[in-house]
Amino acid sequence: MNLRSLRTFVTIADTGGVHRAAARLNLSQPALSRQIRALEIELGVPLFDRIGRRVQLTSEGEDLLRRSRQLLSDADSLVERADALKKGETGILRIGATPQVIENTLAPFLGHYRRRHPAIEVQLVEDGGVRLPDRLANGDVQLVLTVVIDERFRQRLLYPGYGIAVLSTKHRLSQRRTIDVEELADEPLLLLHRTFASREWLDTACNAAHIRPRVLLESAAPHTIIALAGAEYGIAIIPSTVTVPRGNIWAALLTQRGVPLGRWLTVGWDAHRFLAPYAEQFVEELVAYCDRYYPGREFTKRAPLPPRPREAIWTMPLTRAMSGPAQRQTR
Repeated sequence: MNLRSLRTFVTIADTGGVHRAAARLNLSQPALSRQIRALEIELGVPLFDRIGRRVQLTSEGEDLLRRSRQLLSDADSLVERADALKKGETGILRIGATPQVIENTLAPFLGHYRRRHPAIEVQLVEDGGVRLPDRLANGDVQLVLTVVIDERFRQRLLYPGYGIAVLSTKHRLSQRRTIDVEELADEPLLLLHRTFASREWLDTACNAAHIRPRVLLESAAPHTIIALAGAEYGIAIIPSTVTVPRGNIWAALLTQRGVPLGRWLTVGWDAHRFLAPYAEQFVEELVAYCDRYYPGREFTKRAPLPPRPREAIWTMPLTRAMSGPAQRQTR
């Protein structure tokens, strides 16, 4: 249905005549009359009774006038919405992340973000770091926060993540700033499921050191294994994205031959899919936020930064220059 014909219909009804409607719409009277006749033919009902030079709404016209106003209002709203989307002022953004990244990175960031962009609805999808790239490839989310470097996607660096050994303050290895993987050979371990990308760091290091770890528990909840470590049940291995509580707990950097286990957390997106301007803006603000605040920041003072992913993978065609932890590594 031609919206211009509907607008002509409503304008004639509002002005009370074809002559005044033609002047308001900057149309000739014959052109306006043709639009109304075409609309009546399309709808199959008469809209006006013509009484001399005057027109009067038919009963059908009166009924359709209200609906026509609503349609035109909806159409105007659609245009306004599209314009706002184009400017990055409104939209829906679906983001995938692990529970600990949601808790310790997105939760504090989103409070500030929502105050600046109240019309952007951010929907979170929780999953393990190993599965997040597939969620992105399937279109379930528009952005993912993950340490899994997947060459299918574009990525920006956020902050370094490390493998952390958590143990009771009564343990013989407590008070150490770093613990080597080989020192865990005979220790009971509390590990995260293999859906956590950080679990792969330990598995790879143990294989390289020819160690078969003693695993007492594999859990989907980082705070569960931290609590057990505090109860002297074993040593918990977690990523530095998890907040370690104070008290009877000691956290040490996990290393292999002096090199910390870890990777960069990145925000990634599928370059083959359209990324809305508001999503690009979200990435920019998140990167800027993580330059100043991120979990496990204290561990960057103890060790060098993990190797940076290949620049071709993570570079995004946005205007912001790299700074913060990413910049410091290049010095």
